[in-house]
Amino acid sequence: MAERSTAAVDVADNSGEQPLTAKADQSTADGVAQNPERDTDSERQGSGGTDGHGKKAPPPELHSGHKLARRYRLEECVTRLDGFSSWRAVDEKLRRAVGVHILPADHARARSVLAAARSSALLGDPRFVQVLDAVEENDLVYVVHEWLPDATELTALLAAGPLEPHDAYQMVSQVASAMAAAHREGLAHLRLNPNAVLRASTGQWRIRGLAVNAALRGISSDTPQRTDTESIGALLYAALTQRWPYENDAYGLSGLPKDIGLIAPDQVRAGVHRGLSELAMRALVNDGATASRHEAPCTTPEELVKAIGEMPRIRPPEPAFTAPPEYQRTTYQQGTYGRPAAHHGATQPISAPPPPLQSRTGKALKWAVSALLIAALGLGSWQLADALMGQGGKPDDTNKTQVQDGGDKGPKKPTAGTPIPIKGGRDFDPFSDDHSENPDDITKAFDNSPSTNWETSFYLSPEFGNLKPGVGMVLDLGKVQQVGKVTITFVGQTSVELRAASADAGSEPTSLDAFTKAASGSGTTVVLKPDTSLKTQYLLVWLTKLPSDGGDHWRGRVADIKVTS
Repeated sequence: MAERSTAAVDVADNSGEQPLTAKADQSTADGVAQNPERDTDSERQGSGGTDGHGKKAPPPELHSGHKLARRYRLEECVTRLDGFSSWRAVDEKLRRAVGVHILPADHARARSVLAAARSSALLGDPRFVQVLDAVEENDLVYVVHEWLPDATELTALLAAGPLEPHDAYQMVSQVASAMAAAHREGLAHLRLNPNAVLRASTGQWRIRGLAVNAALRGISSDTPQRTDTESIGALLYAALTQRWPYENDAYGLSGLPKDIGLIAPDQVRAGVHRGLSELAMRALVNDGATASRHEAPCTTPEELVKAIGEMPRIRPPEPAFTAPPEYQRTTYQQGTYGRPAAHHGATQPISAPPPPLQSRTGKALKWAVSALLIAALGLGSWQLADALMGQGGKPDDTNKTQVQDGGDKGPKKPTAGTPIPIKGGRDFDPFSDDHSENPDDITKAFDNSPSTNWETSFYLSPEFGNLKPGVGMVLDLGKVQQVGKVTITFVGQTSVELRAASADAGSEPTSLDAFTKAASGSGTTVVLKPDTSLKTQYLLVWLTKLPSDGGDHWRGRVADIKVTS
């Protein structure tokens, strides 16, 4: 579990990072400071209200145990800097951990922080750490946001080494698409760095500090889209090389050697994916120059998303299977049951089988057995013929026999209810920017083990936060099959539709319209029976309404799928 580094949001100046494009020159982490500064002087600069003599009253003293709005109990101060502080707190009303930024109401940036927090909260995109509350009260301004104990910062991931190509591809794809959506709503981040990007336990990448952290530090940019695009390029560069693409060290990463300029990731480390290397160079400020050719630079997150979409999709690595132990024959199979086992290294003598009977008595015995067998066969044949001839005068029996014989000669029909093996499957999410919904766990839905499951990302309502009509998975039956029913076991009450591709579809469809609805249902164990005869190779299990995960989010979990004829 990631602890402080995965949940809090602070903006301590501790990385030594060089400027990208914006004025975020001295800023570093949107996560917890490694060496949080205790800036008591700047903390005293903001105050609100006056006392009875017309003098400004000091702001309320903040300490562990202090409550805001009789609800948020402060637990631990993780940053105190530049007139504001960041805390880990507990929402006593909902009994959950939260993060809180606090600054005096008369702080020079209090108005901009409130505006940024409220704008970020209105976005409601689950790919960002959500702002839960933004309040001005008792001479204080405070912003309450999600606390993610099950997520890990990119900084911590890179401390262990560069990411695998598939992980780096997923990271840049999800971050770029999320920032493209934010910019379409007029929101910029301006402090996008390894401490601001988190990977949840589900594999989903999330961004924290949208607009708020820049407002806390008074950061602005004349080219916000270019600033955020360059930051995404720096994140990808670091993920591929475990190096920061500037001369100074930052975020626990070594910078590039001085006086050599910006070089492509595949020239920094061997084995770097060539397509991702060129993508990072197109996003960074280098006029789009790559190591092998010149491509148009990506100056906005939208252009970066388009460039990612033009790349071949990078598949996850194949799981490594350990070879089973060498088969050991038991002493019973070796024919030594009940006898002491042979010592290792000693060769057991193999006794020869006894010779066949060659005496006159043996020959006579063989002839006698053969004669008995021939007599038994003859007697059985005579009794069978007599029984058939005795039934020859019964028309009803004859007709029944003829019908039965004729039925035996016809082709055998498949037995109803025969299990149909699922040859493969993939996640199906055509309405999101990255078209991905936990693809690595898809086989857990049909591995014959109800204890494992494939789950969706989490959403802010049962209807997918009104972001999309549904998500699901495509099942490949290997060939066109007659489908009688599909039984699905969920974790929680889930609404689902069974859809099928046309029997003459040459390949797996990629759009929802290519699948025809065959049945629907709701529950924890749903049996979906098509109303009409259904022949197909590709089935779509399409989730339309999700259950609660026990907290404030909703997600679907598919534990088991059975297909029968």
